[in-house]
Amino acid sequence: MFESAELGHKIKKSVYEEEVPPLREALLNTQMELAESAKFPVVILIGGLDGAGRGETVNLLNEWMDPRHIQTHGMGDPSDEELDRPMMWRFWRALPPKGKIGLFLGSWYTWPILNRVNRITKEADLEHSLERAKLLEKMLVDEGALLIKFWLHLSKDKQENRLKSLEKNPLTRWKVTDRDWKHFKVYDKFQEVHENVIRHTSTAEAPWLIVEGEDANYRNLTVGKVILKAIQDRLELDKTPPLKILAPPLMPSIDNLHLLKTLDMAQALDKDKFKIKLEEYQGKLNVLTRDPKFKYMSVIAVFEGNDAAGKGGSIRRITGALDARYYQVIPIAAPTEEERAQPYLWRFWRHLPRKGRVTVFDRSWYGRVLVERVEGYCAEADWMRAYSEINEFEAQMVRHHLLVAKFWLAITREEQLQRFEDRQKTGFKRFKITEEDWRNREKWEPYEQAVCDMVDRTSTRLAPWTLVESNDKNFARIKVLKTLCEKIEAKLKELYEEGVDYLDKPKKRR
Repeated sequence: MFESAELGHKIKKSVYEEEVPPLREALLNTQMELAESAKFPVVILIGGLDGAGRGETVNLLNEWMDPRHIQTHGMGDPSDEELDRPMMWRFWRALPPKGKIGLFLGSWYTWPILNRVNRITKEADLEHSLERAKLLEKMLVDEGALLIKFWLHLSKDKQENRLKSLEKNPLTRWKVTDRDWKHFKVYDKFQEVHENVIRHTSTAEAPWLIVEGEDANYRNLTVGKVILKAIQDRLELDKTPPLKILAPPLMPSIDNLHLLKTLDMAQALDKDKFKIKLEEYQGKLNVLTRDPKFKYMSVIAVFEGNDAAGKGGSIRRITGALDARYYQVIPIAAPTEEERAQPYLWRFWRHLPRKGRVTVFDRSWYGRVLVERVEGYCAEADWMRAYSEINEFEAQMVRHHLLVAKFWLAITREEQLQRFEDRQKTGFKRFKITEEDWRNREKWEPYEQAVCDMVDRTSTRLAPWTLVESNDKNFARIKVLKTLCEKIEAKLKELYEEGVDYLDKPKKRR
């Protein structure tokens, strides 16, 4: 696999000095065109062996291009804040917006590779990490990003010579560390893992480009020319009308089973019983979130539902039982300009809580398969692929001990009409009703079908949906509180069963 990168490619100094000025000018012009169009982001990964010139390459690209439109991220050891969240969180935060270039020295491959070489993880763990990396990259490309992955390679002899040469020179001795020599001693193991990684993750949409790193002139020109051509080709492609992508159809219903119509909407709870149950479950929720082991988990409560179904009231009954220092409510509205410049899930990744916290989403990432689907705000192919992207997003949260509790609050069409009319008559509730709410009622059936498809495709073992019969607000609020308490209680039990050693000494990141 690396044979072509061990052929001894060299570029004479005179040729290099002749080619660099026009290359730099072309890169700057193309970068400005990219920034002005702001149609897509560019994500560049610089991976490879110690001593192969990764740092020098990153520094050179920053020198050659306009620093206003390039964001460089040296992804070293994760901070405590980053360890508190799923591994991909730190990379999602660093993604460049449309029109910008994100340069990553170290990436989502770094720690899976190091953990495997150091035998912290097993081969199966590495394979799982690579699958998650491929899913991330496919999603970025599907969202419009241009992804360029470089692997800078050196043979074992050349790596040793490179490290010795740097160490011998007083001006460059600082570049060589004990870690570099430690890695050199297990070069063969790194080579084995690297080949596995590149073989499994060099895909059609995001191939690895292997570049020999011994000769700096060859390396610099090769990387610069590849980046230039990739961006130019993509800018040219974006000038042509896009092809309409047809998504495969959803599974048709053959038994006429309508999930929402199977709910018993007549369930109710009288006022006296409600007060007793409310005090019981709010007290239980407070006690659970103060459990000594709660600091090793976090909770994400997702609220979706019909307009006027009572999401706000249910959320207030949850937050009323919690310490205000340890929860956050995220209301989701139409995306801002900043959010439109990023992949769809970016604005949700950024709000994932630290351990020991509760985050409540008042509407969520499911907007893509609900309102965006029904209203035609995105293409069919986009909302069709969103089901698998959402499932993977939630799976990553659950793997990191984030409890994902999802609630769909359902009311009948007749009950919604009554609540709309009541809101219009009540001064302090009038702000809750808009022309859009009335317009959405005209699309009741398409929304119902979208909800049924959503639950069918995203109610997983790791993150199942809870359907809440909400015609009676008291019944709905108690069901939400009771369900949330049961889920937290089960998660705490799981943590206790895993043992104190595990909790007190978290495993290495995979």
